[in-house]
Amino acid sequence: MSARVLIVVPTLNENRHIGALLDLLLVEAVALDATIAVVDGGSTDGTIDTVKAIAAENQRVVYLHNPRRIQSAAINQAVALLGAEVDYLIRIDAHGSYPPDYCRTLMAEAEERQAGSVVVPMKTVGLALFQRAVATAQNSPVGTGGSAHRTGKMAGPVDHGHHALMRVSAFRAVGGYDETFRFNEDAELDYRLRQAGNLIWLTDRTGMTYYPRATMRGLFRQYFGYGGGRARNILKHRMRPRLRQMVPLAILPVVLLAALSVWHWVFLLPLLAWGLGCIALGMHAARKHYPQHGMPMRLSPLVGWAAMIMHFAWSSGFWLHLLQQPFRSGRA
Repeated sequence: MSARVLIVVPTLNENRHIGALLDLLLVEAVALDATIAVVDGGSTDGTIDTVKAIAAENQRVVYLHNPRRIQSAAINQAVALLGAEVDYLIRIDAHGSYPPDYCRTLMAEAEERQAGSVVVPMKTVGLALFQRAVATAQNSPVGTGGSAHRTGKMAGPVDHGHHALMRVSAFRAVGGYDETFRFNEDAELDYRLRQAGNLIWLTDRTGMTYYPRATMRGLFRQYFGYGGGRARNILKHRMRPRLRQMVPLAILPVVLLAALSVWHWVFLLPLLAWGLGCIALGMHAARKHYPQHGMPMRLSPLVGWAAMIMHFAWSSGFWLHLLQQPFRSGRA
């Protein structure tokens, strides 16, 4: 008997993308005899109407309402309601692009590797100018610290990667996503999967395209959440952070230290070193990726600026979460 597959698409205001995405996924669903669950967190832009209209014409598409709104809850809900006889779960991000054989390739890789989870490389692409700068930073070490699934294709066992496919039995055995995590829920689940003896395999046979935040405010909020989520993950599992995760922790202290420059200029040096380093590495990344991301060289310092926003936001989110812990413990 062939493996049964559940494709889950969490959505929130994705009407611009959901129709074309479902057209793509329906071809895969027919080939894999899969069900597609669109789990919506309360869209107000017409996403729900679009999904319901498609579901009315194709029984492979199922609409579910996600009252908790967050992606982790959406995946858990779909597995709880539709995963009773399913072998594999494939997670699809609505705000991304995929090759036409994405799901079939994941299935073949999972069967070949006998992996508990198959993760994929994620190529980031920008459209507007600042978004292109963010994409260039996120595709290079200046923005990601060298994360394997961000900076280039490779294949092999990893600790963490962009979630694509999981064995439902492994997913259920560790309790699914922790819905108290709004950010970093994927890395938190990967830790529990590895602790339970599951292989997490980064494939080089397929991948997805991600479109990053297009504004500085949106980018800051995203990475502020990432930093807080990473701190929560480390505290929950008493993990030792990797070097590439520890380096950004210095950024908030460096920025605060610069306030002391009113007494002596030397306190500005760490801030200047970080800023100049980001600009230089960002310009190098722009030269490497240009013209792939369409970043004019005269504007390449924007790549470093985008990286600085990511670093500062991540560091701020991490430290704020740590500083709030005594107060949370006191309330408990």
